[in-house]
Amino acid sequence: MAQINPSRIADTILAAPGWARLGITESKPHLRTDAAHELARVIVEAIKAGDVGAPAAEQPALPL
Repeated sequence: MAQINPSRIADTILAAPGWARLGITESKPHLRTDAAHELARVIVEAIKAGDVGAPAAEQPALPL
């Protein structure tokens, strides 16, 4: 199992769906709550799968 550290968790958060990352800044409490739950779900799934930091398959890479 991969070691969990702040850097790997940050990578997992960045790999989460964009709406969830943006949603935690919403002014409406129910949208913030939904977004926070989605981020938590992504982190828990990554920990269970042992691939903390791996981008989700449905998350396309953006050219920089």
